[in-house]
Amino acid sequence: MEVAITRVSFVAKGGMTEEVPGIVEAAEPPTSSQSPADVPHNLETEQMTPTKYSIISRNGVGTTGKHIPLLVNLFEVAVNVPDTVFFQYSVAITFEDKQAVESKGIGRKVIDRLYQTYSSELGGKRFVYDGGKTLYTVGPLPLNKYEFKVLLEKSFTKRSSAKSPGANGSLHEETKRSKHSFQSKTFMVEISFATKIPLQSIVISLKEVESDTNSQDALRVLDTILRQRAANCGCLLVRQSFFHDDSRNFNDVGAGVTAVSGFHSSFRSTQRGLSLNIDVSTTIIIKPGPVIDFLLSNQQVKEPRYIDWEKAKKMLKNLRVQATHHNQEFKISGLSEKPCIQQLFSMKVKNDDNNSRGQTVDITVYEYFAKHCGIELTSSAYLPCLDVGKPKRPVYLPLELCSLVSLQRYTKVLSLMQRASLVEKSRQKPQDRIKILKSAVGKCYDDDPVLAACGISIEKQLNLIEGRVLETPKLKVGKNDDCIPHNGRWNFNKKTLLQASHIDYWAVVNFSASCDTSYISRELIRCGMSKGINIERPYTLIEEEPQLRKSHPVARVERMFDLLASKLNREPKLILCVLPERKICDIYGPWKKKCLSEIGVVTQCIAPVKITNQYLTNVLLKINSKLGGINSLLAIEHSGHLPLIKDTPTMILGMDVSHNSLGRLDSPSIAAVVGSRHWPLISRYRASVRMQASKVEMIDALYKPLENGSDDGIIRELLLDFYDSSNGRKPTQFIVFRDGVSESQFEQVLTIELNQIIKAYQHLGEVNVPQFTVIVAQKKHHIKLFLPNGPENVPPGTVVDTTITHPRNYDFYMCAHAGMLGTSRPVHYHVLLDEIGFSADGLQNLIHSLSYVNQRSTIATSVVAPICYAHHAAAQMGQLLNFDDSSETGSSPASEGGIPIPELPRLHRNVRSSMFFC
Repeated sequence: MEVAITRVSFVAKGGMTEEVPGIVEAAEPPTSSQSPADVPHNLETEQMTPTKYSIISRNGVGTTGKHIPLLVNLFEVAVNVPDTVFFQYSVAITFEDKQAVESKGIGRKVIDRLYQTYSSELGGKRFVYDGGKTLYTVGPLPLNKYEFKVLLEKSFTKRSSAKSPGANGSLHEETKRSKHSFQSKTFMVEISFATKIPLQSIVISLKEVESDTNSQDALRVLDTILRQRAANCGCLLVRQSFFHDDSRNFNDVGAGVTAVSGFHSSFRSTQRGLSLNIDVSTTIIIKPGPVIDFLLSNQQVKEPRYIDWEKAKKMLKNLRVQATHHNQEFKISGLSEKPCIQQLFSMKVKNDDNNSRGQTVDITVYEYFAKHCGIELTSSAYLPCLDVGKPKRPVYLPLELCSLVSLQRYTKVLSLMQRASLVEKSRQKPQDRIKILKSAVGKCYDDDPVLAACGISIEKQLNLIEGRVLETPKLKVGKNDDCIPHNGRWNFNKKTLLQASHIDYWAVVNFSASCDTSYISRELIRCGMSKGINIERPYTLIEEEPQLRKSHPVARVERMFDLLASKLNREPKLILCVLPERKICDIYGPWKKKCLSEIGVVTQCIAPVKITNQYLTNVLLKINSKLGGINSLLAIEHSGHLPLIKDTPTMILGMDVSHNSLGRLDSPSIAAVVGSRHWPLISRYRASVRMQASKVEMIDALYKPLENGSDDGIIRELLLDFYDSSNGRKPTQFIVFRDGVSESQFEQVLTIELNQIIKAYQHLGEVNVPQFTVIVAQKKHHIKLFLPNGPENVPPGTVVDTTITHPRNYDFYMCAHAGMLGTSRPVHYHVLLDEIGFSADGLQNLIHSLSYVNQRSTIATSVVAPICYAHHAAAQMGQLLNFDDSSETGSSPASEGGIPIPELPRLHRNVRSSMFFC
């Protein structure tokens, strides 16, 4: 008998019309891509005024835990001339014919030359220039508006003639005589007064309850001073970080990519006052040096003849090179169509009277350099040339005469191997980092004239503060045993899982030529028995046919499923998939898509290097979670005594947006939300994932009304699942954890995302608005905590909610995990809203506890489990599109710049409620 899931209406307590699954006979089998069932469109709730929320202020500080002294990488700042006033001016730079200047790097050169030329007209005032359209001065300029003509002339160290072959008879020539005609440009610069920014506003904002917008402007000016100082030293600037061109700071991370270490520096307002935050920072650059060497390394080939030139063309476009036969930089626009020895260009031959209006001849680039430059090309004669000219006027340079300029950012997505190398080479022990930071603050800012004019002085020692270490939460495992983590870690040695699954019908498929699947399955069964999981022998073990190993990944997966279908007589409970390579390989995406979207079967992928008991235990933790088991629970959760949650149906949401998940800079972003289920538990979750426009941070599919009046949004899915799994209870309060948003986006979280959640909630028939506690977790910041007298990291459970936190807003830092390598980074939590009414201790202990409920882990995670799960869900669903399968991938009507945004495959109904992301 074929059956299908339909929806029947139930009324939950409180009058909420709800839908839960029911089973009825069906004439036709359902498809896995069925849209959510239609419900009457509630026009009344659609027309309701959006609820307005405001960011709350701190309502107290925590007191529980052991108090410990800490150092923080904040340096106290004294403002000795508090009545200083910055004057802000708007800057407009154009060419002489009033055309806009598009080059990003020209602004600082123009303003530097302007200051050198017109300093007296400007009253000798020093500028603080942001590189764009704004500059600042300490005190006013003599006039409110200026217009200057600036001549920018590029000089060369070589005075002898140096030429490069160009198309249409042109020769690029730099000589003393021709320099002016070829390299000088005239710019028009308009400077006009915009506003005043008093430095005193920072001091006032520290004392007043309400925020002073001028204080943020004043902090921006101070940060601009730091950036300008770094720019004047020739540093690469990346937001508030700067990087010197010093090979001692370079670390090769493979494939022609180099990690360069530098410093982040920014001024911050804290409860103690104004501070300077300095931290070690790392960015990725193209490895400087010969272009040929870079291409060989980037494509990981041994000889130039193996280079993929189409790939090289995309990689090199817009990079800057230094021509070694003369001192000039060029920007690469492409590659020549033919090799250097065959590529022709037209050159005008001078007459006997030295008149250039002579005959035009065609000459190869190779011949030109041999005859006219005296350079015999040895390694690049049969390779393409670099084109450094304009689209209709190419200029060719042989590859062997070009070197990539240093400090050019690498903006493409790093491979897994590169990321691993980057992490390994950028680690620093806590005490080593302290020494570097102390040295940096002493050298960098002592002699800055603008800071001196403001009367700003910076302390040379790290701030000493007080923190607290929260009590480690107790866990419950199988046989009602207690498990007490030590130093943020625990294990299942001699322990069993709390609720273990029974795996009675399963299969193993092997894409690897080097793994013994019989041995793996036997060891998995043995290890499972010790953990309480009853695993029968696998029904079948299928090896991939050797001749298929070089086929397209999709074809390999399809063939494997054909073999599975021929061996199995019913749907397996689990398929264990042995991948040919470690981490995510090209099989992973199509395999997951087939299992999760099309077939609807739980799968676990492995790529073991060494079969150990710990490895098998970690695999079993994931499998048990995916099959609906529970590995461990918080003891307080197991007993049903969670404060403020046990008596009121509470749904916990973890929300994250993943960018560039498909490995391309223009790829759509993936929004993932996980919601808790089986209330009053807080350890079990379901995920819902959608694609959205590239680089968009606000999630736009939380509520998604369709033309027929139904809602196809994320929250509806999670609400229905909560109702189904929580004995027909609807959530009346939400705890929302949001990852990845900056301070400037906090208001949008409350106004856009929260109101979407409310609309989805009301669309299901509920008129009342639930209560919310909204917390943003930030991992990408530069605050580090240190022990004053010890080489190790701060202990897990360390929390700081005084001294270094925001003067008014409700925020705190928590280091829930044990940092074993490098220097721990605490998570910066911001409480935007708390209608539920947690105490400071209650909320901090809840967040700390949620770092111990990740079912795939036996260590405390650095951030709460709901955010970890959302991140994993987005990454895994992104892999479903991360292969060449465009013919099978639909597109949604939404588009970005005319490019359709691909639609993520929907999960099959058999697995959509599972923790597939574990």
